[in-house]
Amino acid sequence: MENSPHRVCDVMTRAAVAVGRTAPFKDVVERMEQWQVSAVPVLEGDGRVVGLVSEADLLPKEEFRGSDPDRFTQQRRLSDLAKAGAVTAEELMSTPAVTVQVDATLAEAARIMSLRHVKRLPVVNAEGLLEGVVSRGDLLKVFLRPDNELADEIRRDIVDELFPAPVEPVHITVVDGVATLTGRVEDASRIPLAVRLVRGVEGVVGVDCRLTTTGER
Repeated sequence: MENSPHRVCDVMTRAAVAVGRTAPFKDVVERMEQWQVSAVPVLEGDGRVVGLVSEADLLPKEEFRGSDPDRFTQQRRLSDLAKAGAVTAEELMSTPAVTVQVDATLAEAARIMSLRHVKRLPVVNAEGLLEGVVSRGDLLKVFLRPDNELADEIRRDIVDELFPAPVEPVHITVVDGVATLTGRVEDASRIPLAVRLVRGVEGVVGVDCRLTTTGER
């Protein structure tokens, strides 16, 4: 990962496993087991995402096995009971599918996952066609970036731009993802901005700002 990945397309898995509307229940389970995924997009036509089958959609089949359906209608949603009798992906899928645009930021993808309580998101283009899949694990890849790579980006894209002529050189060290900035600068108003921008660098875990101004010792 040579540059800071700000977009979903930088970390997503492009060889996404998917199924069609008519895929049998067993084929869906086998596909998920084979590829070790917790959900698969359901496609139609030229690759348009129309739904998503997750492990939660499959579990009612086992949960209601051998039970009296009338007893459960009072306790569970009718949709769960319907999925217990589903035999194809179209009957199983949750729709509309929760997706993310291919050019969305990683923060946007993380927000969608959190709000919708999902582990994986189909990634679609402007036409709604499947481009890939992004998982929680994919979003965490940014924290594998080397410390020296983070320091170089902070120097190049932030410090050199905000403080082109510091009173004393601004030193940047990154250890285990925590960035420390030391040095003296003239414009105190730019220090909070620097902290905010450094914190926004993909892979930075924390910021320890020790920058001072000409009036401080």
